[in-house]
Amino acid sequence: MRRSAPERPGAERLIPARLGGRDVVRVGVGGLRARPTRVLLSALGIAIGIATMIAVIGISASSKEQLLRQLDTLGTNLLTVKPGSTMFGEDAKMPETAVDMVRRIGPVRTVGATGAADTTVRRTNHIPEAVTGGISVQAATGELLTTLDGRVRTGSWLNAATESHPAVVLGSAAAERLGLDRTGTQVWMGGRWFTVVGILRPLPLAPEIDRSALVGWPAAERYLGFDGHPTMLYERSSDASVEAVGDVLARTVNPENPDEIDVSRPSDALEAKAAAAGAFTNLLLGLGAVALLVGGVGVANTMVISVLERRREIGLRRSLGATRGQVRVQFLSESLLLSVLGGVVGAGVGALATVAFAAYRDWPPVVPVWALGGGVAATLAIGTIAGIYPAMRAARLSPTVALTVT
Repeated sequence: MRRSAPERPGAERLIPARLGGRDVVRVGVGGLRARPTRVLLSALGIAIGIATMIAVIGISASSKEQLLRQLDTLGTNLLTVKPGSTMFGEDAKMPETAVDMVRRIGPVRTVGATGAADTTVRRTNHIPEAVTGGISVQAATGELLTTLDGRVRTGSWLNAATESHPAVVLGSAAAERLGLDRTGTQVWMGGRWFTVVGILRPLPLAPEIDRSALVGWPAAERYLGFDGHPTMLYERSSDASVEAVGDVLARTVNPENPDEIDVSRPSDALEAKAAAAGAFTNLLLGLGAVALLVGGVGVANTMVISVLERRREIGLRRSLGATRGQVRVQFLSESLLLSVLGGVVGAGVGALATVAFAAYRDWPPVVPVWALGGGVAATLAIGTIAGIYPAMRAARLSPTVALTVT
């Protein structure tokens, strides 16, 4: 306290000393250091909530970035065409001329097709025919791999020499289920042996190809009784003309019954996956917010108990000249420092968890700056709310009453 100039002779007015920002921090840190175990446990609740929210946002952002990069790599100009149902509910068929008809569309760059063959693929002829392993046998046109922008992991794709002979190319999942990792081996299809000439890499836009054994179109008609009707058609055009091509595909493939043809864009599935992941992220963010709320309740509880235990300290400070406002600032600063401690630790843990998970999944790690800033802001808000009541309660204590408490 310091004395001010008297307003009239014989009178003096006491003015309380100011509590600077550095002093507030020192007083707040001193209060927290006196109870380290309780402080760490309370900060842990805040840290868990912030870490959960940062990790959820970061992992979601990393997943979305991976999907966007995948879309950029695969392209969004791939359209698929497959037969639907007739007006009587029966399975429709695409005409045998469907591939040639689609090639005549001006903006179309490349067209590939597959056709289901009524047979199975097995390692040997001793395996029951009913044991398919979820692998389908399909006829494939020569341009299929180019249209899908696919790659061969080992061996080679069907060419003019192999597409007319008993040779087969396996999708990635089909090869894994058959236990094959090299070419030159043989598999049993349609009552005869076929030689494996290639194994494909995964095709994210055509997972049905991953689970297929692919035979050349002429060989499928000659050895497997394939009827020549495509069951799936793939087409790529320029990005600017995707919508226009999609509008005419059904009428081009089947002019007589365009309603029996279904046209879709596989990249839409990846975008839907990103949207579904966003909805799941909101749920996890809710759980993180609950954890943060619980942490805030823990901070408030710690500060209330601290006020009860430190009444003599409060009374002594008040008797030495501390104002109610300064007592409020002291306890509010302790609450804020406690919350910031938990928030900084939680943000660091959340960021590290995001980087570790992204590295494990081979994703680009993305931790949005706004998420880190929002986490710190949330801790400040929690600390302020949690510290208001304890600070007001401490400020209301009478110095004489507080000093007489045993």
